[in-house]
Amino acid sequence: MAVELDERLERYADLAVRVGANVEEGQNVFIQAQIEHAPLARALTRAAYHAGARYVDVLYRDDHVRKAMIELGPDEALEHSPEWLKERWRQIPGNANLATTGDPEPELLAGLDGARVGRARMKEVIEIARRGMVERSVNWTGIAYPNEGWAEKVFGEPDVARLWEAVAFCTRLDEADPVAAWRDHMARLESRAAKLNELGLDALHYRGPGTDFTVGLLPHARWMSALFRTASGREYVPNMPTEEIFTTPDCRRAKGTIASSLPLALHGDIVDGLRLTVADGKIVDVQADHGAELVRGQLESDERAGYFGELALVDGTSRVGQTGIRFFDTLYDENATCHIAYGFGIPDVFESDPGEGMNISTVHTDFMIGRPELEVDGLTADGRAVPILREETWQLPE
Repeated sequence: MAVELDERLERYADLAVRVGANVEEGQNVFIQAQIEHAPLARALTRAAYHAGARYVDVLYRDDHVRKAMIELGPDEALEHSPEWLKERWRQIPGNANLATTGDPEPELLAGLDGARVGRARMKEVIEIARRGMVERSVNWTGIAYPNEGWAEKVFGEPDVARLWEAVAFCTRLDEADPVAAWRDHMARLESRAAKLNELGLDALHYRGPGTDFTVGLLPHARWMSALFRTASGREYVPNMPTEEIFTTPDCRRAKGTIASSLPLALHGDIVDGLRLTVADGKIVDVQADHGAELVRGQLESDERAGYFGELALVDGTSRVGQTGIRFFDTLYDENATCHIAYGFGIPDVFESDPGEGMNISTVHTDFMIGRPELEVDGLTADGRAVPILREETWQLPE
């Protein structure tokens, strides 16, 4: 019996394949998806073959299986990396990779031991994946799949149609020509990044409710948009949506206090009211209204996890922010407002060897700090302050 295809889903998948991962003819395409995201994985597969993929490999994940491992498995299971999975990741360089988000059960792991949840990461697999990022050998992207469980968390009811409308708006799928809309959007973000690079800033200073944080910048680290290029020069957009410009800070220079502004969906639970104290570059104290043990467990799992890897600036023109929706999905929430990541830096901001200033870790966790009251200044080497954001409004010339 013939199956009628969802036209919007097919267009969405095509946008992810052609603009996001920008699959090249003859590439193998690897897809990671939760089992609840199977309709999107199938649509991505069709789009990849339409784009000329040589072969598409789909790997599904069931978080109930992961929950059983964390709750009932031995300690050595928490960080175990199966040989077959490591080999799969070794095959990805030179090819395209797509992953899905949109958790159907965002609080599935709530109630488990937060320290065990924080440790439950396949570190050897992550290290292989990180190597591909450092070598810039993979064109990749992440996109979300609207589903009932995710909609229930966002809206308090399983209104998938409403969630689809929000996703379409944020990813510019609602435009008459989404590809052209993305081209214009990325050009604007690239221009902003270029303006920041011209300033040659030495540090950033954040001020706002619960936040008084200064972090050093690296002279050879560029500000950039999420228009990435592989080592061979192929452009791709790793996050759909994206509204940020970002850089990798000097992981050795950071101090002060940071208060998160939005809930953080992290490893099957929601971290709320996150507050961090930083000294000599490192997070030295973690407090939260809920989920502090999960963050502490994550930081304790890797000796470099407590240092910073990313600074990202987002203003009030963000389509994600304009929705007024808390998505409880980092791909979306981090593009609603300014955010910072502790853990692994972003190799793409360097045109040569990053040196010691870029943090190396198997952790990379973005958390949101932006709000109307947050002020962000750039600091020059002689201590002059350059306003960058005020009341979520960009202060530099466009």
